[in-house]
Amino acid sequence: MKIALAQLNYHIGNFESNTAKIIDHIQKARNNGADLIVFSELCVCGYPARDFLEFKEFISQCADAAKTIAEACTGIACIIGLPTPNHRVEGKELNNSAYFIEDGKVKAVVNKALLPNYDIFDEYRYFEPSTEFNCIDFKGHRIALTICEDLWNTIENPLYITRPMDTLIQQQPDLMINIAASPFAYTHDDERIAILKDNASRYKLPLFYVNTVGAQTELIFDGGSLVFDNTGKLVDELPYFEESLAYYTLQDNSEITFTHTATIRMEPESDIDQIHHALILGIQDYFYKSGFKQAILGLSGGIDSAVVCALAAEALGAENVMAVLLPSKFSSDHSLKDAEDLVNNLGCKHEIVAIKHITDAFETALHPQFNNLPFNIAEENIQSRSRAVVLMAMCNKFGYILLNTSNKSEAAVGYGTLYGDMCGGISVIGDVFKTQVFELARHINREREIIPINSITKPPSAELRPGQKDTDSLPEYDILDRILKEYVEHRCSSAEIIKMGFDEAIVRKVIRLVNIAEHKRYQTPPILRVSPKAFGMGRRMPIVGKYMQ
Repeated sequence: MKIALAQLNYHIGNFESNTAKIIDHIQKARNNGADLIVFSELCVCGYPARDFLEFKEFISQCADAAKTIAEACTGIACIIGLPTPNHRVEGKELNNSAYFIEDGKVKAVVNKALLPNYDIFDEYRYFEPSTEFNCIDFKGHRIALTICEDLWNTIENPLYITRPMDTLIQQQPDLMINIAASPFAYTHDDERIAILKDNASRYKLPLFYVNTVGAQTELIFDGGSLVFDNTGKLVDELPYFEESLAYYTLQDNSEITFTHTATIRMEPESDIDQIHHALILGIQDYFYKSGFKQAILGLSGGIDSAVVCALAAEALGAENVMAVLLPSKFSSDHSLKDAEDLVNNLGCKHEIVAIKHITDAFETALHPQFNNLPFNIAEENIQSRSRAVVLMAMCNKFGYILLNTSNKSEAAVGYGTLYGDMCGGISVIGDVFKTQVFELARHINREREIIPINSITKPPSAELRPGQKDTDSLPEYDILDRILKEYVEHRCSSAEIIKMGFDEAIVRKVIRLVNIAEHKRYQTPPILRVSPKAFGMGRRMPIVGKYMQ
């Protein structure tokens, strides 16, 4: 049996585009002699559709698209993913389903059993878990078809009380197929390979795994579809962060053969390599799927905005990036030069809009209210918000989308100005710690100097008052980021972190800053997710909570 794996990039709710892409690949696979082509989880509507799933018309359009796909699926079989109505009175209204289509008809329907309801996942909000498990017979082979999480319950501390493959294996299948929409995190690829390898080894069956690729707002899907033989050996690994169509022949003795060159990575990419690829894809798809082409950002001469500018130029083309230099009376000459050097290195467009007269006008207008009170954070934030007014005005006038340049360390401790440098359409590096931003800058410069060295080596500063440095308010980033990682990503308590050897006063200060900044994070743009625990939908905290504060 010849099996095609289609690792594709879908667009949520774009039924015309998704259907056309699926049918096009069915035709390609049929022309290549494939017996079966496999697509990813919820490919018909895109993943995650979230509350679109609550609209009956949306579900009806999924059914119409599936019918169109089935009509085109002749002379070959296909597996597609889509939401379907739950016809039982009990339970949620929908199932997360896979259709097995053969010769124009849906021959089998498989419903997902294990519905993740943690971090960024909320599938149990919409779907009813399946309790019935049946194999599919096709061309002399018996297929155990599962959907994503259904194979993730082999871990030492299982999240669910059932394991679908334990039931399916009793029906003596010849192979496993798993369709997935597994989001990217820079720690996730190794975990994914280990869990799927364990399944192939445990059940002594070949395993074909198809993951989606592409970005949906803040979620990035990296592809990396996998094929294992019946000993658990990794046979092939499809490319990451790009679409791919690959063919495999499953012999009667369970041997898997193919004619293309195997793309198994000799060594996993570094975290920074993966983050770089993911952010490029995240920017590209956010703009393409939103119908926009041009980005704008404020360029300070610092490392954060420099990295975002370089990423945007790579993702969208330098000609589609507008960098605006917004010097204040506190901006240093070298910062302005660093920013100008960067735009010259990249070849992107730029403008210089000095904000001194704007902030002076605000301070003059507020003089009766401020009544000669000392300069403090109020005047600092006026500068940041003045920059935001200029950038948003240019967005409105010319149709740009504003890129937010705050990093994860700043977002964590609230080191940013609401309605100022925290505004934007998408946060590019909001899930990248400051220490990782430095690594990312050096990675971008790996072949030539793009980001000026001075932007990398000078002490970070918001330049909102004379001689200001980030370390005036925060611990050194090396210490700060290690504490933040333990608290935010590993969910360690202050006591646990202190036991690791960190200074107690610093730990308690950092955690307090994280907690009291929650109201700011509620009002920030969506953040491209690259870590196992990002701010946003995957980390839901009360604003008024007092825990560890």
